[in-house]
Amino acid sequence: MGTRFSEIQDGHAKFIAAQRLFFVATAASAGRINLSPKGMDSLRVLGPRRVVWLNVTGSGNETSAHVQRDPRITLMFCAFEGSPRILRIYGMARAVHRADTEWAVLSAHFPSLAGARQIFDVTIELVQTSCGMAVPLFDYVGERTDLSEWAAQQGDEGLRRYWSERNEVSLDGLPTHVSERSGAAR
Repeated sequence: MGTRFSEIQDGHAKFIAAQRLFFVATAASAGRINLSPKGMDSLRVLGPRRVVWLNVTGSGNETSAHVQRDPRITLMFCAFEGSPRILRIYGMARAVHRADTEWAVLSAHFPSLAGARQIFDVTIELVQTSCGMAVPLFDYVGERTDLSEWAAQQGDEGLRRYWSERNEVSLDGLPTHVSERSGAAR
């Protein structure tokens, strides 16, 4: 049986910081549910009811499309080493883009990552922990550098072109992000 909390406790924050991988789930009111793995030292706990994560370029941009229509989000952390544990954060997210005034303040919490495209700012409504005894143990071997190397090779203009060609529309045809120039959905 899971245990519920209204906010992140100190032990939760330490557990979250120790995880090298987490999962993000979102859904618009209709269409597909998206579930994505995340890593790359891209998540920070900013307080007991707030986390942010730096989202880098990927093959899609479903999370951005979804939170514009329905800000509900779930983050899940699993212990793949040590004692079994699962921690879920349920909350409401909003996307902060490079042209937004908050970008500079929030991006300062993260290492510089090539291909960074949004920061998701999550207000926490519920934290739930459960045992995780069925989650297998895995040995951490290291970080993959493929995405960072690819994004660095693209450069700023190449990334903008990739976003325009590949990240503008979700799988369900929803616009994925706010235009940096006009503030309107593209």
